[in-house]
Amino acid sequence: MTGMRLATIGTSKITGSFLEAVQETGRMTYTAAYSRSADKARAFSEQHGGIQWFTSVEALAQSDAVDVVYVASPNGLHFQQVMTLLNGGKHVICEKPIFITLNELEQAFSLAEEKHVFLFQAIRNIQTPVFKELKAALHRAGRLRSSVLQLIQYSSRYDLFLDGKITNIFSPQFAGGALEDLGVYPLSAAISLFGPPADSAYFPVMLSSGVDGSGTLVLNYEDFVCTILCSKIAHSDAPSEIHGEQGTLRINNASNIHRLEWIDAHTKQDELIAEDKTDNDMIYEITCFADTIEQNDLETYRTLKEHSREVVRVMEKSRRDNGILFPNDQV
Repeated sequence: MTGMRLATIGTSKITGSFLEAVQETGRMTYTAAYSRSADKARAFSEQHGGIQWFTSVEALAQSDAVDVVYVASPNGLHFQQVMTLLNGGKHVICEKPIFITLNELEQAFSLAEEKHVFLFQAIRNIQTPVFKELKAALHRAGRLRSSVLQLIQYSSRYDLFLDGKITNIFSPQFAGGALEDLGVYPLSAAISLFGPPADSAYFPVMLSSGVDGSGTLVLNYEDFVCTILCSKIAHSDAPSEIHGEQGTLRINNASNIHRLEWIDAHTKQDELIAEDKTDNDMIYEITCFADTIEQNDLETYRTLKEHSREVVRVMEKSRRDNGILFPNDQV
């Protein structure tokens, strides 16, 4: 085990998956959990091998027993919690979407630099081996003409919404909605593959709570368009594709990327380029973050920061253009 000691904020399924991946990589030692409920914090910590628990983010930030904190709280709480942790000199891995506004992001990056710590957005799809194979194979498509990247997953919480109970993911108070929760995955892939768009436009399907249940995000590039579909109120298993004049690159999913195919435009023949059957693909982002911290890899960190900036920039514009506003928009 490495000397880095890890704590977590959030006791949901995604935090458990993250800790399973941490254990698989052996790159960090789990130490403590935070929850507003002492019983939940203690139970979660002990369940995953931790030895401490906290009900105060401030106390966690000042703990000498923690080096890195993984934050998986509701979106609207990220900024305040992360700033507290950074002030305490902790490295932070914050679950997507890292923040709501570019202003929040710049404040946090500035504080991280001041405290000589790293701040990462946990976005696992762009760290997977198959995605890296996709980037390497992009030239095969020739001149790009279009791309459709999608993540359409029906949420069981929508059933609760239809019954009149608004959970965090459909609440503007907690910065919910389809773009923030799901659209961030295909958008992150697009930014990593194609760079920042020249312009963008978002067309949401609004819910009565004031957030988007689904939407279409159009990214305009010099000579092609990338269309991003995201939804929490419908379901699709359709793949995502990048279309060029020489052929098409197809991935099974914009979030859990484990299969990449090539379809030649002229012969129409299919070719399997890469496949990865890893059960928990969080291991790749954990490895990247651990390497960056341990090696003080400022070049990789700069690339990750710029990627996060562009993703937040497009998401904030998309919301503001459509009047989707959250409490943190005032920060």
